[in-house]
Amino acid sequence: GRHEVQSWTAATRRSLCLVWQKVKVQLGMSFLVTVFWYCRRLYNCLARLLKWWTSYLQRRFLSNNVSVSPEVDLLGYCGREWKGDTKQAKHIREAYEDLFWTYHIKYLRQVRRDNYSVLRAVLFQIFSQGIPFPSWMKERDILKLPEKLLYSQGCNWIQQYSFGPERYTGPNAFGKLRKCMEALKISWSEASSIKDHEERGNMCNILFSDEIKEHKLYEAIKFVMLYEVVEAYEQMKNRQGHLPNLFSLLLARDSSSDPLSFMMNHLNAVGDSGRLEQVEMLLLGYLLEVKIKIYRLHKFNTEEFQVNYPDEYKREWQEISLLTEDDRYYHIPVTRT
Repeated sequence: GRHEVQSWTAATRRSLCLVWQKVKVQLGMSFLVTVFWYCRRLYNCLARLLKWWTSYLQRRFLSNNVSVSPEVDLLGYCGREWKGDTKQAKHIREAYEDLFWTYHIKYLRQVRRDNYSVLRAVLFQIFSQGIPFPSWMKERDILKLPEKLLYSQGCNWIQQYSFGPERYTGPNAFGKLRKCMEALKISWSEASSIKDHEERGNMCNILFSDEIKEHKLYEAIKFVMLYEVVEAYEQMKNRQGHLPNLFSLLLARDSSSDPLSFMMNHLNAVGDSGRLEQVEMLLLGYLLEVKIKIYRLHKFNTEEFQVNYPDEYKREWQEISLLTEDDRYYHIPVTRT
């Protein structure tokens, strides 16, 4: 009997040992899974915290320098800026109310008031929306445009090109233009490659708080406009191909009857003492392949209240919106639910 009891006890002990080993394995696996789960949660929390802190620091330290302000309430902005009982103030307030109720525009981003205003408002939206390069820019290397204009087409008068408030002219204009084109290509490529909307917005806030860099972007766009006018002028002179009507309108002006006069009398002043005119806005939208919709508040209750640049656009072009109170300075309307 004692032998049987010992055998039974030994068997029971072995069974308990096997069960305990299995339990230890299960407990170990459960512990590792739990630790992994908590570590993953901690990592996600830290990542979100770091992202929030980075965004906060950017808003905190760039807010005073950024040339495109964060969103503000549309009607609140209107109430602050257009007080009083003058006829003009009442007219503009009615226009803002119509934007709010009819067009469902609830917010506004203020754009720095200088003579780059419209170029800034347009480029900021292109970058912040991640709009890709125009089709013609994908087919050509825009870095070679200054070289082509100077050497292939013999336009040595681009040495008189003026860089906005710098009023820079001289033999170094070519090298300076190339740096502007490089800045445009790099910044546009970076913005269009970022898929996350918030990350792209942070990139734009940094870019549009660097005055030197953003001025290079605007000068690059001005030069692209000049380059296209040179090509259109040559085609019109040689009666080659069909050109949009906007080139005829632009070159019909006494002050811009050829590319040189267009540069000297119009483009050189942009960013310094002048700004883009209406016909040049047509050219801007055409070159960037975007439909620029503008709400002209001083034209409220007329057919010119809402206009598109260019008026002839392709269906696949993306749309950006601006608003202006006086055709001088532009802001960005925001529709957001």
